[in-house]
Amino acid sequence: MTQSNTMARRALAAMAGLALSAALTGCGMSSLTSGLGSGVFGGSSATGDGKVSEEQLLAAAKSTDPVPATGAIESAPGCPKVSVWPRDNNLTIYEPGRVGDGLAIMHRGEITKTMRECTVGQGQVMVRYGFSGRVLLGPRGKSGAVTLPVNIFVTDSKRDKIMTETAKVDTIVVVENPIGYFSTVRTVTIPVPEGARPGEFELFVGFDRNTPNAG
Repeated sequence: MTQSNTMARRALAAMAGLALSAALTGCGMSSLTSGLGSGVFGGSSATGDGKVSEEQLLAAAKSTDPVPATGAIESAPGCPKVSVWPRDNNLTIYEPGRVGDGLAIMHRGEITKTMRECTVGQGQVMVRYGFSGRVLLGPRGKSGAVTLPVNIFVTDSKRDKIMTETAKVDTIVVVENPIGYFSTVRTVTIPVPEGARPGEFELFVGFDRNTPNAG
């Protein structure tokens, strides 16, 4: 059996289980996307010269090993954490007018891995971070491109947001092989005021739940 066929069978099994669960409990189900555009936080990088790379993140997303949902690479003491905002690690999109119906799910995006490394300088810290995950098509999913919005923001020691950005992730998934993977790597420079420590800051990523037909 080829690897693609194995992935397809796993995805179909996951779809069936999620659809049944959604039908019984009103929960949602499955698909997602790729790289972010440029902005305040820096552009998406196809390759990188640090320890954090899209290839490494992609391999982590594809891994079936029972490892934690997030992993971190630290290159300096007190490196700001990179986390997925609670409840926003996944986003399910339904057919219009059928939000909450497990049989009306079009696709679902899931962020499953994060990594980061940083360089601490005078008055600032530069964080190279990335995240990856997977895409699943739902019962009403169709072959083609899928685009989902992502929120990125940095918080200080009081959990106040000091930097924010919105972006989109994109991928292509086909019905014949309804599971896909994505990864992206970015860089952000965070100003560190006098008296503060780099480790007091935290960077969050998560899907935007204000997306039309999201549940």
